[in-house]
Amino acid sequence: MSDVKAKIETVVNSNDVVLFMKGTPLFPQCGFSSRAIAILEHLGVAFDSFDVLQDMEVRQGIKDYSDWPTIPQLYVKGEVVGGSDIMMEMYEAGELGELMAEKKVAPAEA
Repeated sequence: MSDVKAKIETVVNSNDVVLFMKGTPLFPQCGFSSRAIAILEHLGVAFDSFDVLQDMEVRQGIKDYSDWPTIPQLYVKGEVVGGSDIMMEMYEAGELGELMAEKKVAPAEA
């Protein structure tokens, strides 16, 4: 598990915003991942993603790493924010945009 944990930590710490998801931003493979991508795109922030369907060890390991049972999982500046339901609640309340501003997340490139 330590190799998987190290891999996850590298991804989380190498990106200001990273979404562990099923599929890719262009081709999400579940509705929750699709919703998470739509929220991030609407916020206009730069983000990276990791397709857990391409790495079964990370698919399980990310759940253990964050102690969060579902995918997708959003990380901002190394901290887990939550899944698509949490993202949606925070987005609708304006909190997710505020978090991105507080953490000085770069805007997405046009």
